[in-house]
Amino acid sequence: MSTVSHSNGKTRSPDSRIVVLGNSGVGKSALVVRFLTKRFIWEYDPTLECSYKHQTLLDEEPTIIEILDTAGQHEDYIQTEGPIRWGDGFVLVYAINDRNSFEAAANLKQHLDQIKKTNVHCMLVGNKVDLLHERHVSTDEGEALAQELSCAFYETSASDGGDEIPEVFYELHRDIKRRKLMESKGRRRSSAQQVKNVFNRVLNKIGSSS
Repeated sequence: MSTVSHSNGKTRSPDSRIVVLGNSGVGKSALVVRFLTKRFIWEYDPTLECSYKHQTLLDEEPTIIEILDTAGQHEDYIQTEGPIRWGDGFVLVYAINDRNSFEAAANLKQHLDQIKKTNVHCMLVGNKVDLLHERHVSTDEGEALAQELSCAFYETSASDGGDEIPEVFYELHRDIKRRKLMESKGRRRSSAQQVKNVFNRVLNKIGSSS
């Protein structure tokens, strides 16, 4: 796991936590490594879960994004609530030459919504467009599923790389940031309203006793 620390030695908390999910073999680790290093990895342990902290300057703000790559973890593990509750947003990956992985992505989104008790922020990513001759899932199908799941949609190739790979993670981070900002404003309004209510009750008591 890579970490990012302040100069005073304290580790800064990430601004967003992103979990990459999908069937084994769809290229989750390759996508993450391509995003982090701009390189394609040919050999890696498909069962090794890794967490990375990525520091960048995004929209003129210092930003830390923590990414959990679930690699080739068994479906039973993916169904556990730990990684899901940990994540602020999710990248759902399927391979365009694997229809089972496409169907699994749809089921994953429903599972996420159930655990989070809300419509979660996610990106639907069709990987391996370099294997067009093996395509089993059309672009139209991917776009239709993304619309149904309320997800943004991208097709890409971790092997070839492309501008859309960093866009997947950065746009998801922006969505998470907007939601957190709205929630923070909502809490402040609620807190201010509570103070106002208490103040009004005190005034009413003073008025009734005078």
